[in-house]
Amino acid sequence: MPSLKNWISAFRLRTLFLATSTVILGSSLAWHDGMFSIVTFLLALILAISLQILSNMANDLGDYKKGTDITGNRKGPTRALQSGYISIKQMKKAVIFNTIWIAIIGSMLVFYSAEFIGWKSIIIMLIIGLFCILAAIFYTLGKHSYGYKGWGDFFAFLFFGPVPVIGTYFLHVHSIDFHPVLPAIGVGLISTMILNINNMRDIDNDLASGKITIAGRLGLKNAKIYHLILMGLMCFCFIGYSIMYAPQPWYRFLYVLVFLFPFTMFFEIYHKSGKDLDPYLKYTSLFSLLLVIAFALCIN
Repeated sequence: MPSLKNWISAFRLRTLFLATSTVILGSSLAWHDGMFSIVTFLLALILAISLQILSNMANDLGDYKKGTDITGNRKGPTRALQSGYISIKQMKKAVIFNTIWIAIIGSMLVFYSAEFIGWKSIIIMLIIGLFCILAAIFYTLGKHSYGYKGWGDFFAFLFFGPVPVIGTYFLHVHSIDFHPVLPAIGVGLISTMILNINNMRDIDNDLASGKITIAGRLGLKNAKIYHLILMGLMCFCFIGYSIMYAPQPWYRFLYVLVFLFPFTMFFEIYHKSGKDLDPYLKYTSLFSLLLVIAFALCIN
């Protein structure tokens, strides 16, 4: 019988900073526009964290069933199924339970705003929620898992960037405009950076097991250049928002000091490979949280 510690390990707590960041960012942008609901914030936060945990568990299950985690060449931490503490049957039940939990929380979140957004918007939001669940599950699960076809970076960007940030913003302000788009893209790029570090770490094992990733296609050296481009675009997105919507006073730009963190990390990442890259997954995830908190304080 798995212990609580085994399940917490399966949740991969170090990845949850990013999920938290998307909700804080979307909510802070709504606050800047004069709209904020504590109930919406809390429900969206629970939903985002639950979706990240679902993605992690489904990823664990999918990689194990495809043999990616049991080649003996994987450089990352030992996963739940790989360790033997949690069985395939137990993980499947956990995935199903968490999916039901997410459906309940997601429905509560959408229907809380029902009187303000109308039925058409409710249906659209519920459909988007369904796609979020499907994206979390089928990253590595199934015969046509997109994470094995080279689409992981795109979907990580989309579902851990624009979708949760703009969705959270919409549920606060009950309308949509361009205001959240650039920051949403920015945090989506951070999500892609995290996945790219993961894929650079496991590049040899992924190639050996037939898993197609952008890092695998580019090669390690070019994947690091790709990482630098993602960082530059991320900075541009946040600064672009500030120039357009919060240019004064000058201290609203103080959050850019946090950008020193990923650029300092990059100089270390550039000279590392394999398991030596693993700590930078947590550091980059933590950077996303530090950035959005600093950004939220500066623009508000």
